[in-house]
Amino acid sequence: MSYLLEMNSLSASYDNNVVLEDVNFTVSENDFIGVIGPNGGGKTTLLKVILGLIEPVNGKIIFNNDLINGNSIGYLPQISTGDANYPVTVTDVILSGMMIRKKIISRMSAVDKKKAHEIISELGLSGMENSSLTELSGGQLQRVFLGRAIIGNPKLLLLDEPGNFVDSTFENDFYEKLKELNNRMAILMVSHDIGMISAHVKSYACVNRKLHYHPSSEISNEQLLAYGCPIQLITHGEVPHTVLKSHS
Repeated sequence: MSYLLEMNSLSASYDNNVVLEDVNFTVSENDFIGVIGPNGGGKTTLLKVILGLIEPVNGKIIFNNDLINGNSIGYLPQISTGDANYPVTVTDVILSGMMIRKKIISRMSAVDKKKAHEIISELGLSGMENSSLTELSGGQLQRVFLGRAIIGNPKLLLLDEPGNFVDSTFENDFYEKLKELNNRMAILMVSHDIGMISAHVKSYACVNRKLHYHPSSEISNEQLLAYGCPIQLITHGEVPHTVLKSHS
């Protein structure tokens, strides 16, 4: 399996405050990696380093040639209700994902617009092409921004807490769609909901300043503690339950 990117002894900081330290990490084709860890542990910073929004202060990140070209990385940032307040249509938002190489939407080709309509159909948004974002439910809005992230057919898709704005009626469909997308792209997904993503990811990266990679979708409370990821662990079973740290 070919690698898409490698981080070698990489460190990143904000105003001399180290957020990521000595990270060694590889993402390969068709990986589906859940990125977990406490708030402020460096999860979003990891994505920003990959996107080139933050320069490492030490070490380096090496990209496969497939990731150096324009639309080879898709990005779905955290979404809030404020993102629905812009007076743009569903089609406009999805087409904006092509703006890395197409400077303005008016210059989009017929091929680009056809691709946007294919994405709209794929994500179950047919009939909403000209709807404004204010008319959409949370799940529909999430699908629109996912469409923007994948219209360029990226090799790597970065997702930052995608479950935060998914309504319950779309949640299962959303993760099933990610599973389908994983057949044609690698996915790196930041999430605090281990219980939900454990059914979908193939492996984990635990990030709490340091990064510990766990090459399996199953992870125990003891492993989380060993990795320095003091987060709540939710497990599956006949009766939904949560595993909490033992009382002293």
